[in-house]
Amino acid sequence: MRFYNTLTRKKEEFVPVEDGKAGIYVCGPTTYNLIHVGNARPYVVFDTLRRYMAYIGYDVKLVQNFTDIDDKIIAKANDEGVDFHAISSRYIDEVFVDIDGLNVMRATHYPRVTEEIDDIIKLVESLIAKGFAYEKNGTVYFRAAKAKDYGKLSKKNIDELEAGARVAANPDKEAVSDFVLWKAAKEGEPFWDSPWGCGRPGWHIECSVMARKYIGNTVDIHGGGDDLMFPHHENEIAQSEAAMPCCSFVNYWLHNGMLLVDNQKMAKSEGNFFLVRDVAGEYSYEILRFFLLSVHYRSPLNFSKELVEATANGYERIKNCLRNIEGEPSHAENANIEAFWGEFCKAMDDDLNTSNAIAAIFDLVRYANKDADKECLPAIKATILKMCNILGLKLEGDAPDVDVAEIEALIAKRDAAKADKNWTLSDEIRDELAQMGVVIKDTREGTKWHLSN
Repeated sequence: MRFYNTLTRKKEEFVPVEDGKAGIYVCGPTTYNLIHVGNARPYVVFDTLRRYMAYIGYDVKLVQNFTDIDDKIIAKANDEGVDFHAISSRYIDEVFVDIDGLNVMRATHYPRVTEEIDDIIKLVESLIAKGFAYEKNGTVYFRAAKAKDYGKLSKKNIDELEAGARVAANPDKEAVSDFVLWKAAKEGEPFWDSPWGCGRPGWHIECSVMARKYIGNTVDIHGGGDDLMFPHHENEIAQSEAAMPCCSFVNYWLHNGMLLVDNQKMAKSEGNFFLVRDVAGEYSYEILRFFLLSVHYRSPLNFSKELVEATANGYERIKNCLRNIEGEPSHAENANIEAFWGEFCKAMDDDLNTSNAIAAIFDLVRYANKDADKECLPAIKATILKMCNILGLKLEGDAPDVDVAEIEALIAKRDAAKADKNWTLSDEIRDELAQMGVVIKDTREGTKWHLSN
């Protein structure tokens, strides 16, 4: 496979740190609200990458974090008069409802910031000891200018950043470009004890800790939206490689383009966002997934109901083709079918070009509808299903056989764990239910559940 590496600004052949294995880290959401369609894009993109890499033989480890402590989470908890854990846990559960609906495979690990505090403190201590960080009034800052090649990912020059800073200088900072590793707690905020007093982690430090802890010293692929390239990913590199200069933090940086609404970035802060839950309710999760894959992941994707409806019509063409093919899928060899399959793989190998991969599916559908011999149709059906399965599109499948009593017993056990604030056990039970094909939702009337489609 070849990827466009944001670090080098060119396509490069993928060479893993360890033969046959691939470690992927993807920045996850801040859990204070339901996710919008823009949040869903990296989930779907990197799930598809994982599926294809697994198909071609890689042992893939995918880690995606949850930022479960943040100003927005604290503000929402204060508004509702509840503990911040109640907010973050509620919306983590809601994330799983949506990504299960989108047929996103469960990551290998879903670390939470609040469960990694000890390791975060150790990394900050290391950076202070090496002279890359300093403490002032209980807050610890990173000296960006001291980092080697700061700006190498975003191609920003630190002198220009200093000169172009529009915000008033923080008197506690040595330079405008310095950024927070650990922030002193304000009155009424959640906090953890540290060598610098009560406080909590800065945003950037969390991913440096979790990526290396759950994948290794060098991460094969780090993914996320291109709006995270600066300052978040740039700062991850600076602090990670300052702490461990013997090795690169990440070998391949992959950034997906933004979701746009009327050519403006989709964002909660802009008020122009569409919730995944709402779009799926009007169309379906599978149509939304197909829409998100219809454009190359690095390209901006403009969201409109007209475009989603056009996607739905195209998806229906594929399903109609499969419905019209009688008999069970067959894997009989056929040169024409192999050519379509080859085009699909060529597209996926070329920087995960799902747009061209979908075009290969439609080409095969047209071939099935017009030119293919009848005896070839079962093999065509098998090939279309294989292509769609790699893209995470569920075109066929029966509901799983489940034991209702077992499900309800697990839900009761999870409710008890949540009441005890045992978030780890709660997450483990949620994951177990998901493996059974059960989607859960917390409501004021209690926990509701249904089988995933």
